[in-house]
Formats: sequence, structure tokens, C-alpha cells
Amino acid sequence: MLQPIIQLQNVTKRYGELTVLDGLDFDVMPGEKLALIGPSGSGKTTILRLLMTLETLSDGHILVDGEQLFHMQRGTALVPADEKHLHRMRSKIGMVFQHFNLFPHKCVRDNVALAPILTKGVKPADAQRRAMELLDMVGMAGKADAMPSALSGGQKQRVAIARALALSPRIMLFDEVTSALDPELVEEVLNVMRLLGSQTDMTMLLVTHEMSFAHDFADRVLFFDRGRIVESGPPDEIFVRPQQERTQAFLRKVVAAGPRV
Repeated sequence: MLQPIIQLQNVTKRYGELTVLDGLDFDVMPGEKLALIGPSGSGKTTILRLLMTLETLSDGHILVDGEQLFHMQRGTALVPADEKHLHRMRSKIGMVFQHFNLFPHKCVRDNVALAPILTKGVKPADAQRRAMELLDMVGMAGKADAMPSALSGGQKQRVAIARALALSPRIMLFDEVTSALDPELVEEVLNVMRLLGSQTDMTMLLVTHEMSFAHDFADRVLFFDRGRIVESGPPDEIFVRPQQERTQAFLRKVVAAGPRV
């Protein structure tokens, strides 16, 4: 039996009196492509930020590749993870953000090559060579010497995907990666994600409002509302035959708003 690569066990996240995630339990299998959908504020992005350790848990446990993320074993006890443990666990996960976050003072190639040099001790020449391979994969090799200010939003996002891939993560997280783009630029980024899905065995978690893409791309869809999973299942089950009234109401609103792709 395959072991889940991600396990959330009674995961709760609070900000003061506000509960953003409320006792979540779910697993993600190796190589699975999981779409997280739901209204804004339902906790989807918080899950990704917890996996990247950009947020801390209020309660519960997260395991990545069979290891505790926020805790570590000391004798027979679980204790809070130290920075060395967190750094090692983060190396398994890459994340692409909504707003690119490229280094404005570095060219495209250096944006992709920098993290492996700094965090994994990769030789600069090897990192540059790998950067060019990844830029070629996302259709950006011709812009290797360009500065981020010279790129369109879609081009910046493709560079951001290459940069996340440069650390060879086992898990990739995508947080609304097309929501800051003009509609005509959305498809070029989605095409890169389709390529990754078809050519790699990475586990992928996708937070998106692009319902048609989520339907075609994901193996499984989780619908969130108020920090809880309302419904979970294959894309056809969620998008075509949703069982829960809350899911049905959300999808009716999305359809009424019109597709973006």
C-alpha cells in the first residue's frame, strides 16, 4: 500500500477569535493532482501556507512524506520542530504564488538559478545550466537575460514556475497562479501546468477559481467552506453531480459569472 505523501490530522488554524481551518483531516497520495475550490476566505490558501511553513498550526498535525512537519521526535516525545528540521522539510515542497515574487534586480536566468546555489550548494555553472533547461520547458529560454520588469504577467508566472521547479520538489503548490493575470495571458500559464501534469510525477495541490481547468487537470477536488471540507470527489462528481447544496450554490454562482478560460 502506498503511504500518503501529505496527511492533515485534525488541522486547525486560528487568528485570534477567527477559526480559518476547523479540524481538517485529509490525505494526498504521491503523484495526485488535487484541486482546492471554494469561496474566498474558506481556508484554501492557508493550507498551502501551512505546508510551506509560512504559517504555524494552532492544533493538529501535518505529515509530509511520513514525517511530522511542525514537530520532530525527541526520544519518545514529539517536540516543536527546530529550524534545521523545517528547512529540510521545506526542501520537499515548491510553491508558486499569485504575485510572482521574482527578484526585480536579477535577470530571468539568475532568478531560477539562485535558490539551488544558496540552499543546496549547487555549483553556479550547474545551476545556470539547469535553469536554462527549466526555462526551455516553460517556454522562456529566449528571455533568459531579460529583467522581470520587461516581462508580461504570464511570462513572469512561467519564470516563477521554473524557479519553484529548480529545487526539484516532490510536491508543488499553486496558489491562484492566474488570478493576477489579464485573461488573454491565463492560457499560457495553464498550458505550462498541463505540461507538468503530463510529464512529471509530482504531487500537485492547486487553489484555483478556474473551474474548467480544475475539472480537466485534477484527479480529485475538495470543496471548502468556512474552513471545512464540504464535499470531496472526482472532478465529474463535484462539477457535474455535486451532492451538497452548498457546493451546488457555489458552482451556480461561478457559472453565472462566466468562465475565464
